[in-house]
Amino acid sequence: MTALLGLSTRLGLARLLLITGARADEGDLSEFVDACFSGGVDLIQLRDPSADQDRLLEALRTMRRASYRYQGLVSAYKSVELAEEFEADLLHLPERGESPSAARGHLHRWALIGRSCHTNEQVDAALADPEVNYLTVGPVFGGLTPDAGLELVRYATRVAPPGDPGSKPWFAVGGITAATLDRVLDAGAKRIAVSRAITAAADPEAAAIALKDRVRQAWNADPAMQSLTFQVFRH
Repeated sequence: MTALLGLSTRLGLARLLLITGARADEGDLSEFVDACFSGGVDLIQLRDPSADQDRLLEALRTMRRASYRYQGLVSAYKSVELAEEFEADLLHLPERGESPSAARGHLHRWALIGRSCHTNEQVDAALADPEVNYLTVGPVFGGLTPDAGLELVRYATRVAPPGDPGSKPWFAVGGITAATLDRVLDAGAKRIAVSRAITAAADPEAAAIALKDRVRQAWNADPAMQSLTFQVFRH
């Protein structure tokens, strides 16, 4: 556990979330995570259905060691038992399964909980749930229809404006790449979650830099986001 009072502040300022596996085939998890944080990734979520509990725990601890230099955030996924053993600072829950209120009992007092949302109704429920601290919204691309995800992003923008300090942070997720990013930002997102855009890149650090720079430009061009930055720091 990184028992720092800055978890909520770091989450509030986070713009780039990376979802990755344990990279057992590559055998380079520590170096990869360091490169990603160096490139501007704010939050890394470990999601690897092929890995057993011991491998996941080892990977999370490797990620945490790499995160210290950057004040980066590391998130467990789905398993409350894993999150408890890891003393996770963040736990991300899928749209089905363990409820946030039940998961809370497995976490330390400062821990934050995220929730996957795939419909307007799930977005509404996550925003209304006091145990949920942040959301992912998608899939933006790769769903049943190409525009469905963008419509969900537009909906989230209306009901939880990214620049509103009273709104929970949310990340657009699903098939986002450098080539599709502008469409996501135009739909209103100010935070994104990616996977293959970085994990499959020949140079993960450079890929992260390119994505983060574009999101930063959109953030800085919006006076509400600039105001939010100051308010998050004051909080």
